[in-house]
Amino acid sequence: MNKNIHVVIMAGGAGTRFWPYSRNNKPKQFLDVLGTGRTLLQMTFDRFKETVPSENIWVVSNEIYKDFLAEQLPEVPIENILLEPSKRNTAPCIAYAAYKIREKDPNGVMVILPSDHVIFKEAAFVEVIGQAVDSADDERLFTIGIEPHRPETGYGYIQFEESDEEIKKVKTFTEKPELELAEKFIASGDFVWNAGIFVWSVTAIINAFETYQPELAETFEEGSGIYYTPDEPKFIKSAYSLSKSNSIDYAIMEKSDSVYVVLGDFGWSDLGSWNALHEIKTKDENENVIEGNVITYDSKDNYILSETNRVIVAQGLEGYLVADFEDVLLICKKEDSGIFRRFVTDVKIEKGEKFI
Repeated sequence: MNKNIHVVIMAGGAGTRFWPYSRNNKPKQFLDVLGTGRTLLQMTFDRFKETVPSENIWVVSNEIYKDFLAEQLPEVPIENILLEPSKRNTAPCIAYAAYKIREKDPNGVMVILPSDHVIFKEAAFVEVIGQAVDSADDERLFTIGIEPHRPETGYGYIQFEESDEEIKKVKTFTEKPELELAEKFIASGDFVWNAGIFVWSVTAIINAFETYQPELAETFEEGSGIYYTPDEPKFIKSAYSLSKSNSIDYAIMEKSDSVYVVLGDFGWSDLGSWNALHEIKTKDENENVIEGNVITYDSKDNYILSETNRVIVAQGLEGYLVADFEDVLLICKKEDSGIFRRFVTDVKIEKGEKFI
């Protein structure tokens, strides 16, 4: 990879589906979820530190996580830490990064990726990213598609046009389908999982913003000459107050006719739920993931975690999550990750924000 590559790590999510492990004051990207000694954010940084100079690695996150970012990524220059004053989803986040990077390197190529994904085949991952980087031009927008191995309903899907080319033109995007539709997608052979990883030139994405999101483009264009100055935080606060919450998928990718997908199979998981974490963790002979002082009887396919000194004894459980913390004990079916937003909302209303 060359010096014109700019890696942008998006690290502003709250990790709601990992509650109560992931909390508002310290979401999952800042946690050592896999027990490796490195947090998910640090592991994302590590994937590029040998091929991309630190001054070309950027992190976009909420300003309330400023201290975590400084503590966990001391190698990243302070000017490369982009602090959002409020949550506006991924479109404003990416626009902020694109317009700021353009001031420094108008010929740059951006690699955009979330901070909380796990990749087990890192050499294969770097090869796929390199393929997209080498193909970047002033028009095309690239996304990474993961070859699916089950009809997953928690992921978005990308349908591509059949061709002999390694890089396929995107036909459609579909958000988190029902199981029956996901099964049809898998059977068809022309759908892949949407990893939420993007590659494009600075010119291509700014042209796309100007075409499909002109108001957003105008807002961040006005920062020209202000980026990298003491007035940047004040400008960004104003820019975010004018920006609507919108994902890059809705804002750009589903509208553009210049979107292409690079297919990859590199041991990817978005770690979007307890169930996803259960899938990759070491299990006992009954498919249970056990962490803490736990004894089980006639139980299988569970995730039981204790962060307290209490002994947990579980009997007759199948497919459950038991997460025991000092202030919260959660017991629920681990597959139903969609209900966690309801849990968090209801606990916040009925018991107080301190538990969230």
